[in-house]
Amino acid sequence: MTRQCYVVAIDGPSGTGKSSTAKEIARRLGIDYLDTGAMYRALSLKASRAGIAASDAVGLGELARTLDLLFPQPGQVLLDGEDVSKEIRTPEISARVSTDCAHASVREVLVDRQRRYAQGRSCALDGRDVGTVVFPDAKFKFYVDCDPRVRAKRRVAELSSMGVVADFDEVLANLVERDRLDSTRAVGPLRRAGDAIVVDTSHLTFHEQVERILSVVRSGI
Repeated sequence: MTRQCYVVAIDGPSGTGKSSTAKEIARRLGIDYLDTGAMYRALSLKASRAGIAASDAVGLGELARTLDLLFPQPGQVLLDGEDVSKEIRTPEISARVSTDCAHASVREVLVDRQRRYAQGRSCALDGRDVGTVVFPDAKFKFYVDCDPRVRAKRRVAELSSMGVVADFDEVLANLVERDRLDSTRAVGPLRRAGDAIVVDTSHLTFHEQVERILSVVRSGI
């Protein structure tokens, strides 16, 4: 008997650990993983290099339609054949990605790509609107949250591990501003789906947050 495909949708603010968690969930369950946030970050990186302003909805929409993206393995992002896994995580890209991805012209294209990615396969995806817009009928929905100062501390450590020096106060301010922009945008705003399970990772270890989500998914498969 063929097992029915399912989607594990993990939403939440930036820096809550949802990407690492979704990646590990996918690994433990033996399913595919897609970091939707990396798609938007890659777009921002290419737009920045091309000199396209964050306010240029038309230019960004056209760029999204021609975006050459590959995800050879979890955590690796190839943009036009170039490994940009580190470049898309810099404070400069973090500062503009929320504005870039707020345009309907951008979200329409990338949401469609995310839906096509999941066709005929079980997968875990994380983002801002996976459970509310991209896959509103997902079998498993989670909303991962975390105290902003804890998130900022984790993000600084993550950047440091990649060789990027970042100021804590600057990172914190960026996270708070991204929360505001993501939750107030007109298209695909950050919000918890009514049927999503909330997981606050402020005082959880990585192992604990993974196990909490895994237990729910495994019981429902």
